[in-house]
Amino acid sequence: QVQLVESGGGLVQPGGSLRLSCAASGSIFRINAMGWYRQAPGKQRELVSLIISDGIINYVDSVKGRFTISRDNAKNMVTLQMNSLKPEDTAVYFCNAVVQSYPGRGSGTYWGQGTQVTVSS
Repeated sequence: QVQLVESGGGLVQPGGSLRLSCAASGSIFRINAMGWYRQAPGKQRELVSLIISDGIINYVDSVKGRFTISRDNAKNMVTLQMNSLKPEDTAVYFCNAVVQSYPGRGSGTYWGQGTQVTVSS
């Protein structure tokens, strides 16, 4: 089993910055992808940013140029630096990881518990 523990989030004024971190632990052979999704009230969960194991990084268009994702492979950790935050960034942010727990086995998808990000004056 794999656990994802998130930290960061909170309340910030428009234009401000926040940093989210997520650490994976448990039965980990290889992390194939790791990143962040978010879900605003009344909306579907959407991908924010994801790092694939070969280094490819994806961002949703609405955060490009403002958010930066990075990964520490040694610590099985991913960080999302969020700058120039807007009220429309308000949502619960969920860490996501696709993990292969054992050699030769398939991968599973895991989620963190979610952390609230509120952008408001």
